[in-house]
Amino acid sequence: MRRIHVGAASVNQVPLDWDGNTARIARAIEDARARGVRLLCLPELCVTGYGCEDAFHAPEVCETAARVAMREIGPLTTGMVVAIGLPVLHRCGVYNAALLFIDGEAVGLSAKGDLAGDGVHYEPRWFKPWPRGSTGRLTLDGTTLPIGDLVFEVDGVRLGFEICEEAWVAHRVGAVLAHRAVDIVLNPSASHFAFDKDGVRERFVLEGSRAFGVTYLMSNLIGNEAGRLVYDGGNRIASGGAMVARGPRLHFASTSVTDAVVDVDMGRSLRARTASFLADPAQDDIATVRSTYRWPKTDLPISAALPAFVPEDKRVEFTRAIALCLYDYTRKSWCRGWVVSLSGGADSAAVATLCTHALGLAADELGVETVWSTFEYALGATPDTGATVDVLVNRMLTTVYQGTVNSSDTTRKAAEDVALGLGCRHVEWEVDPLVEACTERVSAALGRPLTWKTDDIALQNIQARVRSPGVWMLANAENKLLLATSNRSEAAVGYATMDGDTSGGLSPIAGIDKAFLRAWLRWMEAEGTVELGAVSALGCVNVQQPTAELRPQEMGQTDEDDLMPYPVLDAIERLAIRDKYTPVSVYTQMRSAYPDAAPSTVGRWVSRFFQLWCRNQWKRERYAPGFHVDDKNLDPRTWCRFPILSSGFQRELSELDRLVAADESGR
Repeated sequence: MRRIHVGAASVNQVPLDWDGNTARIARAIEDARARGVRLLCLPELCVTGYGCEDAFHAPEVCETAARVAMREIGPLTTGMVVAIGLPVLHRCGVYNAALLFIDGEAVGLSAKGDLAGDGVHYEPRWFKPWPRGSTGRLTLDGTTLPIGDLVFEVDGVRLGFEICEEAWVAHRVGAVLAHRAVDIVLNPSASHFAFDKDGVRERFVLEGSRAFGVTYLMSNLIGNEAGRLVYDGGNRIASGGAMVARGPRLHFASTSVTDAVVDVDMGRSLRARTASFLADPAQDDIATVRSTYRWPKTDLPISAALPAFVPEDKRVEFTRAIALCLYDYTRKSWCRGWVVSLSGGADSAAVATLCTHALGLAADELGVETVWSTFEYALGATPDTGATVDVLVNRMLTTVYQGTVNSSDTTRKAAEDVALGLGCRHVEWEVDPLVEACTERVSAALGRPLTWKTDDIALQNIQARVRSPGVWMLANAENKLLLATSNRSEAAVGYATMDGDTSGGLSPIAGIDKAFLRAWLRWMEAEGTVELGAVSALGCVNVQQPTAELRPQEMGQTDEDDLMPYPVLDAIERLAIRDKYTPVSVYTQMRSAYPDAAPSTVGRWVSRFFQLWCRNQWKRERYAPGFHVDDKNLDPRTWCRFPILSSGFQRELSELDRLVAADESGR
């Protein structure tokens, strides 16, 4: 039995924050040391931050990272074996590397060969893939070290790296490491949050430990690091096919260490008795770095297997993910809170509710005093009566109801009730004088009156647009973030007024569809999170049909009358945008999903979606940054590319029209 106390750490980093990033790495190392950990894996690119983007091309960034690693972090690793992630410049190429320290000394680097280049990832833009099976030497802050496909042998225990994406591909590096007799695989990751993704990580860590016959450590970043992505932590340690440790996910603490005591010999025995495992006894393993460090003995028992993985409720994940994003984005941008134009409808109510949960969940985990201290630059000294979440919310969240003649008493009262229920500061003002002034000016310029019959869109849009300057001014005056309230379903079809309800510096729900959002609001009203409970005030929003309230009330405007039922819209979006089906293929599948709907109705839905999608790409290009929460995002800057100008699927939609006509005649 060869017991080793191992650990994986999450850190909440900021791109190019040399002092802050180093301090958090140092805190994680000291926390691990205090627990008795002797082998610690920190996340991918944790020295610089993962989201430095084109700054990785600057040689000075790699040079500074090397100095920080060698001079400031290395000495902290005395008595331990510690892996950290950083970019390195080698022969005019930048590589995504893991640097291993043993007892305070750097001994070598493993460089990533499989780069993440799909979805939100653009690693091939910044890094070169390390050629498999090769090694080299580079100078890091004056010290010459080996780099490449290395194995590190420490007191007879062999360590190897499978860096993030290398575990997600079919030809996993871990399989090669197993045949090189590696005992422990270290996976430093920067794996962003997405719904259902944590279960995938669970499987590849667990299966890697079983199939390779190793102990497997995965460490991950935590928090909203660079603006759009949120990393959910969730460190894992598996040994011999059993999960022995799982770290917390979507937490607000800046560091988190997950540890376990593992038996290295168990993995060796597993490989020895597996008939299909082919050892390679004759290999001349020149790519092995050996160390004289001796693992300290531990009296702790070997960690037992954990219960089977249970996926978290998607509604809870969504709440915690967006709350953590808002919390981190606000403190890292040094803003003093948020301003939300609260319309009395679902989207703005959801955004305001998520703001209160950013503060409430953080206070529940860290303590309200810690949260107050985090935002002391905005809040000032703690009041004599003590810090409370209620005071935090009231000072940091401002909501505004901006009424027009077309606004109803229902939405006005709903906005007031939601604001009261959440405890934020709420104000109301009317924008009719601004609407009238703009309308009169344009009417004079055109030489004719504007009417709902001839100028419907213009008359709707001006109401949304004149709401923007006042609420922007309020946000500026309070040094707060103005939050836009558009959701993904609206973004898909451009059902939003540019420079109106899209106004804001941040769009928290831009990545989530309307159907889910409405279901989430009903859940929040009835149950809510375990920590904060239900928000009953949302009932006044949930009883309404979504409406922009931009036409006169007698016209009975609703979102779904303007567009189509939201569940239908979201289904078409998944088929057309995520799955890349053409209009006829989408129509065929929608006919199966909605057999009771007439072919002409289904055809109209599909045609309208594609027309609006193509027509409104320019809007999606201009939306405020949003948060990535699932792998079907519409953000053209991080996920879904589409031309601003196109044919609009003219030929495909003509083919659809012919098919719909044939189906109608055959009914």
